[in-house]
Amino acid sequence: MLDSGKTETLLEVNNIEVIYNHVILVLKGVSLNVPKGGITALLGGNGAGKTTTLKAISNLLHSERGEVTKGTINYRGERVQDLDPAELVKKGVIQVMEGRHCFEHLTVEENLMTGAYTRGDGRGAVSADLDMVYEYFPRLKERRKSQAGYTSGGEQQMVAIGRALMSRPETILLDEPSMGLAPQLVEQIFEIVKSLNEKEGLTFLLAEQNTNVALRYAHYGYILESGRVVMDGPAAELRENPDVKEFYLGMAEEGRKSFRDVRSYRRRKRWLS
Repeated sequence: MLDSGKTETLLEVNNIEVIYNHVILVLKGVSLNVPKGGITALLGGNGAGKTTTLKAISNLLHSERGEVTKGTINYRGERVQDLDPAELVKKGVIQVMEGRHCFEHLTVEENLMTGAYTRGDGRGAVSADLDMVYEYFPRLKERRKSQAGYTSGGEQQMVAIGRALMSRPETILLDEPSMGLAPQLVEQIFEIVKSLNEKEGLTFLLAEQNTNVALRYAHYGYILESGRVVMDGPAAELRENPDVKEFYLGMAEEGRKSFRDVRSYRRRKRWLS
């Protein structure tokens, strides 16, 4: 759980640019800090750059012909952008991919056990963590012998998070956890994230289009648009910000082209009044 006092920064992203295929500029000077024990939300619409930001941190860009061309990414003060993803997992950072990636032909329990492949602390510790995952996700215990490909979307999302937990992470990068899920399941997933944060001390950086639910559970938020951070602040302040309300929380009287239009429109109104 995030302490309101002085908090250690685990992850620092400093002014990064990301280019795909050597020509397509996707992120343009993105900076953010993730404090230890916090839930930090990366918000914005489809194509804003949220997933690219997470993949830049977890070093999964190369498989998609993407690269960080400027800026630095540090974890616990150490530059990590040149590590491969497995080395980063050993340092305590793991990404839960968008789209609930599971090994469909394996059982739920076999999927969970694949998350422990980097560990060397013995069968007993792994077994204890499996019990912990089942405690947070009792539905997975019920379905542990089922093939993952035959489970529901919500169950597959639980498998994906549970598999990440089996690596004993310090920080989880969670990409679009609400995507394609019914509203009650979204609440359930976010409640589990909150419990893991408060009871296990896990740090989360989550990318989410559902701004409303994300800002209810996060401590701090960054809003991305077209590959740039256009606003950031404590989640409670962002929830009450009139621009955020108007553009992201569905409280506008009319549609706007972009969040920047909202901000400049409001500034003009204030200057003219």
